[in-house]
Amino acid sequence: MSDGLFDDPVPERSSGITAASPLAVRMRPAHLDEVVGQDHLLRQGSPLRRLVEGSGAASVILYGPPGTGKTTLASLISGATGRRFEALSALTAGVKEVRAVVEQARVALLRGQQTVLFIDEVHRFSKTQQDALLAAVENRIVLLVAATTENPSFAVVAPLLSRSLILQLQPLGADAIRVLVERAITDPRGLAGAIEVDADAVDLLVSLAAGDARRALTALEVAAEAGDHLTVETIEQSLDKAAVRYDRDGDQHYDVISAFIKSVRGSDVDAALHYLARMMTAGEDPRFIARRLMILASEDIGMADPTALPTAVAAAQTVQLIGMPEAQLTLAHATVHLATAPKSNAVTTALAAAMGDIKAGKAGLVPPHLRDGHYSGAAALGNAQGYAYPHDDPGGVVPQQYPPAELVGVDYYRPTSHGVEREISGRLEKLRAIIRRKRGDQ
Repeated sequence: MSDGLFDDPVPERSSGITAASPLAVRMRPAHLDEVVGQDHLLRQGSPLRRLVEGSGAASVILYGPPGTGKTTLASLISGATGRRFEALSALTAGVKEVRAVVEQARVALLRGQQTVLFIDEVHRFSKTQQDALLAAVENRIVLLVAATTENPSFAVVAPLLSRSLILQLQPLGADAIRVLVERAITDPRGLAGAIEVDADAVDLLVSLAAGDARRALTALEVAAEAGDHLTVETIEQSLDKAAVRYDRDGDQHYDVISAFIKSVRGSDVDAALHYLARMMTAGEDPRFIARRLMILASEDIGMADPTALPTAVAAAQTVQLIGMPEAQLTLAHATVHLATAPKSNAVTTALAAAMGDIKAGKAGLVPPHLRDGHYSGAAALGNAQGYAYPHDDPGGVVPQQYPPAELVGVDYYRPTSHGVEREISGRLEKLRAIIRRKRGDQ
């Protein structure tokens, strides 16, 4: 039920679908009741549901990863009573084609017929091509339904964004993929119950789909050509790759991510890449992997390599911006960086020690000279009096008590001799010596 269910960017009418059409095309939802997933966009009264039911009038940009329903929803919108359908692919259409479609829509509107214009891969349209649509969209000569896997805020011109609803589709969950696979096995449009499919084979198809319906249905169709009994082994042989025994919601999910993190922490870059590849092949959510790398960057590397965290954050942002499969390289980039970086848990242990003291009741009064003095009466209370401003000192560091009296002299952060912390260690020793020296001492 997705743009992933269409090999061609121009949705075919049901009359053009034959027994020779790809399984994904044959199983395209013919009406709203067959759509699974995207419940957050299709609830009663929502703008998208009104469009599908024929009462909505706003143009929409459908934004989401492959296989989440963008093209299917465009096809359903086009089927609303009284509408004609036109489709353009940004890969092949130029400004000339855009203007021709708009002119045809103008003529149709004079006959009382509204045109739904579906544009696949709209992020590939140039600014000139997008600008050619503006007047037609604003004057509702066409009802634009555009699909993109890129963030529209970066990929679509602002005037077109302001004239359209932005609807973000989510990857299909395992339950939704399972419904589609099982429907394809039994439905007359699909395999019509002609083959027996083992339960664990269905599980594997769901796992390999990674939220993309076309991927699951294509794998099912290819494997079904091998005979009338579909097993895990059949799927493995048909796809020419070993099935990854990996349940995103079960023990393997936690075991593999645990092994991945421990390999990065242990600086075994090759093992880390193995587990990364295993997760990505199995369709693990790349955002989950990116989040774990961000956590590890602070927890296990910290100040030994201060560039580790920015690298992990950049990887997470890239995953969000470009999606899979391109983001696989970004995750590998971050994994290699973090696995080969010097390791230190000094930041982790420092925070744990400080929080441990807080829980133990060691949270004394803030020294008076550090308290806020920006209010009337602060001076009379002795607040902010005698504070030494570090920038007034040539060295930028002055002797001064910063912690509560109960914690003077306590060392929480103990840098290692790894990476950048080797330099920090010597500098920190000098800083503490100056800060903790009594004023007036030389």
